[in-house]
Amino acid sequence: MSPVVFRAATADDVAALRPLIERAYRGDSAKAGWTHEADFLSGERTSIEELSAVIADPERVILMAYRDGTLIGCVQVARSADDLGYLGMLTVDPALQAGGVGRQLLAAAEAEAIRRFNARRMEMTVIQRRAELIAWYERRGYVRTGEQRPFPLDPPRPELAFVVLEKPLL
Repeated sequence: MSPVVFRAATADDVAALRPLIERAYRGDSAKAGWTHEADFLSGERTSIEELSAVIADPERVILMAYRDGTLIGCVQVARSADDLGYLGMLTVDPALQAGGVGRQLLAAAEAEAIRRFNARRMEMTVIQRRAELIAWYERRGYVRTGEQRPFPLDPPRPELAFVVLEKPLL
């Protein structure tokens, strides 16, 4: 199997990123993997405008993962505070989930947070209903902080609150 290669997304990559993210998180295609939200959320996961804003922001980056020239995953890394990075939107093509790509994306994101933002800690939010995914992150050193944040829906849906996880990076 060929190695996974990572690079930062540019504005030219938005058209390729959005379908990957939608396929992994929403709709019937997402159900081929185990990390989807398709059972309790519908509609868009992200938009071209949102992805373009992330890519244009010097405090955020989307790392893209390729194997043999094919986009297979991505992850957002952001500066959250002086020594705190934020990890979001970790995405693996549903057909490739449970094959180690997610672990590689996670490691690349943590290294990028250290290199780009001098982060000493990384935090993320995961929908509280996603117990298997929270457990996956906990096996990789993330711990629950005890903080919860509301999911951005109007009207609010308390069962979709975010659990905050954090990990020391150094």
